[in-house]
Amino acid sequence: MTKKLAVFDFDSTLMDGETIEIIASELGLQEEVAKITSQAMEGKLDFFDSLTHRVSLLKGMKESRVDEICHNLPYMPGAKETITELKKRGYTVVCFSGGFKNATAYAKDILGYDAEFSNILHSKDGILTGLVGGPMMFSTSKGEMLQKLQATLGIGAKDTLVVGDGANDLSMFKYAKTRAAFCAKEILKKEATLVIDKKDLFQIIINLDK
Repeated sequence: MTKKLAVFDFDSTLMDGETIEIIASELGLQEEVAKITSQAMEGKLDFFDSLTHRVSLLKGMKESRVDEICHNLPYMPGAKETITELKKRGYTVVCFSGGFKNATAYAKDILGYDAEFSNILHSKDGILTGLVGGPMMFSTSKGEMLQKLQATLGIGAKDTLVVGDGANDLSMFKYAKTRAAFCAKEILKKEATLVIDKKDLFQIIINLDK
């Protein structure tokens, strides 16, 4: 069986919503954060600037509460089934997220992907400092990480599937033959080989079989 690689974005792809907006709603800041997220996902704002700004608004929150929220997120219909099916077909399935390990590490065992790369909310004495760091901080991060993963696993672009919804997924689209834009912004749809507008990730499997 040919080795294959599937990489999924987390927020609004594997998870139905934006983690940072759900966390921000605790502080009554959901609208403000959602506006920044939307502009970043449309490619109108620099991803790094938008991420650091949004995280700064979470300063002072208890890390335990953030974990609680991240452990109760709604997953996208078909997410688990799609990952299970891809793994049966010989895919290594990985999650890349500009969001947070609190959510992606927890979801790994529930959804069944093999590995996750995401950012870390910095905390001191159990309280968020408003700072963030990690491997997914920039608009180019996903593409760079995908290339590293392909080199490590010995898998080329023709055997790579990527799935995302926003502008920060563009960088990984360059290195995959199958590029799925899932309920995505127009900026991503333009570069996709597969466009899915229905909130059901299993449509990916259905389309792969066509």
